[in-house]
Amino acid sequence: MLIVALAWVYLWIDARAMSSMPMGARQMSAMANAAGTGTLAMYFLMWAVMMVGMMLPSAAPTILVYGAMVRKNGERGTVLPAVWVFTGGYLLTWTVFSLVVAVLQMFLQRSALVTPMMVSASTDLSAAILIAAGVYQWLPLKEVCLRKCRNPLAFFLTRWRAGGLGAFRMGVENGAYCVACCWVLMLLLFVTGVMNLLWVALITAFVLIEKVLPAPKVTSNIAGVLLVAGGLVVLING
Repeated sequence: MLIVALAWVYLWIDARAMSSMPMGARQMSAMANAAGTGTLAMYFLMWAVMMVGMMLPSAAPTILVYGAMVRKNGERGTVLPAVWVFTGGYLLTWTVFSLVVAVLQMFLQRSALVTPMMVSASTDLSAAILIAAGVYQWLPLKEVCLRKCRNPLAFFLTRWRAGGLGAFRMGVENGAYCVACCWVLMLLLFVTGVMNLLWVALITAFVLIEKVLPAPKVTSNIAGVLLVAGGLVVLING
């Protein structure tokens, strides 16, 4: 939880620094950095820290189950790889996702589809992301991946791998299911503003709700309807 807290503190400081910068300075800074090699690294770091803050809370049930298994086996004299090994594999998948989405952000900004303030400048883009996120909520792939993320004990029983490398691979695999479950929801940040911490928190809360509350299919379907409706409203009003 300390890591999550530090990630949110970093995001808050970053968002505050951006909001306090004059608009002209922001635009000039963005133009100056558009072709710089450090821009991708800056975006990557921002997304990587954001994914830690957003996704570790929803992964807590799975991590706690693995930790309980480590403790129980330790009491019986069997040493399992430490919790951080499994967690490291989980975070690796979101780190890879962060790199991909950072590259996407650079492309969108250079195409003038996203503003220097990291929010969509295109009605069509905003509508497309909203509708795509809504439709994805209804797809069988979403349901399968969500089921894997919601049932950590079943995951470990069916996907168990021994040893340190095995624990790391289990973390990677569990993270891959979570990425497949939530990746379109993360793209909603281009609509609301990548550094809009209110929406970052709301999406984080929704991801957690999907994973821990009963009737996940109902929750996903309702969210899908609302997202598609929102996309259509944006498209019509645009």
